Order: sequence, then structure tokens, then C-alpha cells
Amino acid sequence: MLTSGLPFPLGATARPDGINFALAAPHASRVELCVFDGAGTGEQQRIALPACTDGVWHGHLAGAGPGLVYGYRVHGAWAPQDGQRFNPAKVVLDPYAREIVGRYDGSDLYLGHVPGDPPRRDERDNAAVALKARVAPPLLAPSPAAPSIGRPRVAAGDRVLYELHVRGQTRRHPDVAPELRGSYAGLAEPAVLDHLQRLGITTLSLLPVQHRADEERLLKMGLSNYWGYTTIGWFAPELRYWSGRPGTTPASEFRALADAVHARGMELVIDVVYNHSAETDALGPTLSMRGIDNALYYHLPQDDRSAYENWTGCGNCLNFAEPRVVQLATDSLRYWMTELGVDGFRFDLATVLARREGGEFDPRAPFLAAVAQDPLLSRALLIAEPWDIGPGGYRVGGFPAGWLEWNDRFRDTQRAFWLHRHGSAGEFAHRFLASSAQFHHSGRAPTASVNFVTAHDGFTLRDVVSYNERHNLANGEDNRDGSGSNWSRNCGVEGDTDDISVQAERHQLQRVLLATLLLSQGTPMLLAGDEIGHTQQGNNNAYCQDNEITWLDWDRADTALSDFVARALSLRREAAPLRSTRWWPAGTQDAGDSTLHWLTPEGHAMAAADWERRDRAALAMRFDAPAGTDAPAASWLLLINAGAQAVAFAMPPGRWLRRLASDAAHESAHERALGAIEPLQPATLWLAKMTPDAAPGATLESDDRDRKRP
Repeated sequence: MLTSGLPFPLGATARPDGINFALAAPHASRVELCVFDGAGTGEQQRIALPACTDGVWHGHLAGAGPGLVYGYRVHGAWAPQDGQRFNPAKVVLDPYAREIVGRYDGSDLYLGHVPGDPPRRDERDNAAVALKARVAPPLLAPSPAAPSIGRPRVAAGDRVLYELHVRGQTRRHPDVAPELRGSYAGLAEPAVLDHLQRLGITTLSLLPVQHRADEERLLKMGLSNYWGYTTIGWFAPELRYWSGRPGTTPASEFRALADAVHARGMELVIDVVYNHSAETDALGPTLSMRGIDNALYYHLPQDDRSAYENWTGCGNCLNFAEPRVVQLATDSLRYWMTELGVDGFRFDLATVLARREGGEFDPRAPFLAAVAQDPLLSRALLIAEPWDIGPGGYRVGGFPAGWLEWNDRFRDTQRAFWLHRHGSAGEFAHRFLASSAQFHHSGRAPTASVNFVTAHDGFTLRDVVSYNERHNLANGEDNRDGSGSNWSRNCGVEGDTDDISVQAERHQLQRVLLATLLLSQGTPMLLAGDEIGHTQQGNNNAYCQDNEITWLDWDRADTALSDFVARALSLRREAAPLRSTRWWPAGTQDAGDSTLHWLTPEGHAMAAADWERRDRAALAMRFDAPAGTDAPAASWLLLINAGAQAVAFAMPPGRWLRRLASDAAHESAHERALGAIEPLQPATLWLAKMTPDAAPGATLESDDRDRKRP
């Protein structure tokens, strides 16, 4: 029996006496609840929701419980010219679905319009194949496997992000059982987390794990949206990453992953896609919101309401000027935090989320304001991809205090500086110290800048130094997709080579880029696989490659490179001035402040002309930190030579012990006491620390060094 029930909370809520259903569809004239068999293929009941309160249709189904499979048929006008696309012949998915039954296959049966005739409504019924929701039982929180695990909170200056794909991280991992590879459970395996902990990673940043529907075009080519940026279920963990182990569900297995990460003292961040949905453009499928209340959920152009604003490049944009859309996103975020154990979020194309009704960007837009005042979400780790392709869409530095932002200018500057000797010392230093021109405002700290030299979108680090051009033919777009401007350098040979000199140059360039990233001020982000030399064979847009192109090859891991990353991050933890959460002061400094000195290779203070000269990409940075309550005074020195020739550096007064060397000639003996004059080879970065007991020329044997290092 279906009674009126309650208009809140939205979605399907299991209660002791039944299930309450609530769906926001203010422009609908009627909503029918459709109950299906367990497989989701046979429609068993169709019952009209009996009540509508403030645009929310609702009803209570007595005697029903978790496991029930359902969808909706939503009635209303078919008037694309007015922005409405109601079609009760199409069963639509509840946006609040916790678990999703079925998979979109690209069939034209999902279209709300007649194929080839967009103005006409398609009357074919798609109930047998439509996506449905399964009412999920409440999760145990925390999981039974880890009943007492608390949530770590990594200090802002200590945070090191590691961007990874759940499937790609373990699909070829020899220490993960075959039945767990590519799953949430596989990622939680001790061997996988051991590696990340040994590196010094504090925060895992997962590519999208919310339920997706692959694009029709990819499905017809036998491909999928591997990265997952085609979300259609913002509450449901992606089924394809579930191991299927008996006694688990996708949600419970994900929660167990979160608990395993927290048990290591690490944080868990997920990439979320609220800027657009998998329903794509006006010719796309009717899966959920398009058939529920198209004009409510999407940004539609005022001059053509049958179309969609496309500031994402994916066909549509969710309308965050609408309170119900803000509610959908914030309810989803709270669910992932409270039920699934997530600590933070990286927001894909986040500029869309801050656009008002007319499309203008506003750092006080409804969604950003809602998050800022929310008692739970305001404490989450919030990371913006601060751009979209709409008007005025590039907004690096434009998000409010409390947000971190991907800083692609760091990437471009460092690649240009080290690989092409392009740009000045001033540009290098500005990015190295967290891009104050963009982020030093409104109380924001240097850690607001998420620094990276590679990310999922683009070349891997190995490919950055191995390819001049993209090689994306496998994507089926005639190599037109992906960025054509990469600041990459193939070192004389395109792709793999047996040339030892080319290999040596690539070896050194990878290390100097990693050292620059991991020792820079701000929040560093490492792309999964860069620490083991992963290649995608030159594909810089591998979003649709669920195969050996993207799966990390652990059997061929460059363990020496991994050791280098671990060493650099160990030194970052030791060298507090390099991870300061305060902006370096300009001019006169107060007593007790850490100080920063910019030096020429000759040891003189950098003058204005030195910052701008383009004929010598060499400088030194000295950080002096006074003694603190729990730390002695310390001085650190960075020596940088990105030029084509060796440069002799005059050491500042004192005894300096080199702690890290990016050049291959010194990699086996990083630690050496430095003399008064030290030559640095091209594309080299050294890190040294002042020490009272370093004798010039002294070295530490590698075995002793390994025992003494943390």
C-alpha cells in the first residue's frame, strides 16, 4: 500500500515499516513509482506517488525493505522548445540512488526523442533496459574489519597528494590476488598501501568512483570512459570497481577501503563530477534528470531552451543557480563523508559549480556558500579544478579561502624551464613558492596551490621526456583529441629507444622535475605511476583506454626512481622551511621569522636584472629557520641549474652537506660535504643543509646512509 509519506529526505529511505520515496520534480504533472524484480528487467508494479509538496513528489510503500528495485515514470509536457522533455515511456533513475542496477549500452531505446527526429517524443517503452535503483541497507560505520579507526587529519603543510585510478593501480599488481585486482578491495591490500606509505604519500586522490554511463560513441567502438567523468549516480559507488566478494556490496567494500587508508594515517579524496551528467547534449539519452525535470536541473540557453549550455565540453551543465541542484550535490557529498568514509573531494571543472543563472562566475555563488556554512562539508578537504571552457572560465586563484586549487601554471612553468630553458629565474621562483600572485589573498595560505607536473589528463612523466607529439590514435579521433601543447621533450628520439645517452638524459630530467615538485612550497601532487616510470606510449588523453596503456606495470617498475621520490619526500618532511604554510615575507622581517635569500651562482644577492635574464637559468635559494620549541635552527640551500652548460656555484659561508642530487652522476652518493665552489651540470637540482660537522669532500656510503635515513 502506498500512502503519502514525507517529502524528505529525498531519495528512497528504508524505515522499519516500509520505504519512503521522495523525488524533486516541480514541473511534472504526475510521477509513478515502478517496482521491478530483483534483476531489474521485469516491471511488477506501477503506482502513482500520491502527494506533491513544494515540488517534491512523495509516497510511503508499506512492508517494503532494502533490496527493492525501482525507477520512476515522470509525466508532463513534451516541449523541448520550452526546456521540458517529460516522457513516461522512459523509466528514469532516481538521482539519489545508493546502488544502481543495469548498465547503459548506448541503445537508441534510451532516447527520449524519436531517433533522427529530435522534436518528437519517442513512445517506445524502455523499462526492461533502463537504469534502476536498488534500495540499499544502511552501512555499518565504521566497517566491522576496523571498528575503532578514527579519521586522520593531515596538517596542510605536510600533505602530499597521489592521484590514482582504482582499477589501473592494481590491475597488474603481482602482490594482489587476481580476483581483487582492479577493485576497491585490491587497492586496500597491504602491499599497495605499503608502497604509498613508503613513498611518503599522505592523501590518496581517486579518479571518479561514482556510478558512470559511458558515451554512446565510445560504446560503439568497444571502448569505455575509463577515467569515469560521465557520472549518472552521485551516491552510488561505481559497480565496476567492486570485487564481488560474497558478503560485500560496492558501498561496503568502498567503506572498507576508506578504513584501511585511515588505519595508515592517510586521507582519502575522491574526484567528483557535478558539473555535467552522462545525459550529454540534446541528442543524448534520457537516463535520469532530463526526464525528471530538465528545466530544473540543467543550464539552458535563454534563446534556445531545446539546447544546453556546454561550458564543460561534455554536452550539458548542471544548474547550480537552482537550490535543488545545490541540495543534490551537498547531500551527495555528505553521504560520501558520513557513510563511505571520504575525507575530501576534488571537483572536476569546478568553475561550473560557481556560475550563477546568467553564467557569470561568482566566488560567493550558492554552492560555494552552502559548502562554506555546512558544519560537515566546511571541514572537508576541498580541491577545485578551477576552470571550464565557458566565458571567463579560467579561474586559477579565484576560489574562496578554504579551497585548494590545481595550479596548471606550475606545471607549464616547470616543464618550460627545465625541458626547454624557457622563461626567467623569476618565473621559476614565483611558481616554486606557490604562485603568490594568484593565491596570496583573502587569508589563503601557500598550500592553496596544488602543484603538479603531470596529472591524469596529459602525458605521464616518462612520456613528458619521451615524446614531442601526442600519439592518441587508439582513442578513435584521428589523433585530434588531447592537448597539442605539452612543453614536452623527447630528448632526440620519439618514444622508446635503446640509445643509452637518450635514456640517461630522460632519467635525469624525470628526477629534476620530481625534485622541483616535491620540494616546492604549496601542496604537491604526484601522478600514480610516475614514481615507477609508467608510460602510456605517448597517449596524452587516455580517458578511454582500460587496458595495458593505463594499467600500471609493476613488474617493470623503476625502483631506483621510486627510491628517489621517497628520499625527496623524506627531506621535505625534514626541511620545514620548504613546506611552510606562511608566505615568505618581503623586505624587513621580524626577529625570529624564517628568512629566504635569493643568490646568484657567484653568491651575491639576486638583483632585478638577474631575475629577468634569459641567458642563464641558474640560481640558489637559501632558507634560514630559527630554533623553535621542538626544532633547532636550520639552514637549507637549493642549487638550481636549468641551463645548457655546467655552472660553478660559490657556497655561502658555513659547512654544507648535500642531501639530494637529481643528476645521475651523484645519485648513488647523495650525501657529500660540499666545497667552497661546486659545479652543477645542466638540468640539475641539489638540496644541501648547513651542518656543523661536515668536512669538505666527505661522503657517506650508501649502506650507511640507508640505515640512518628515516
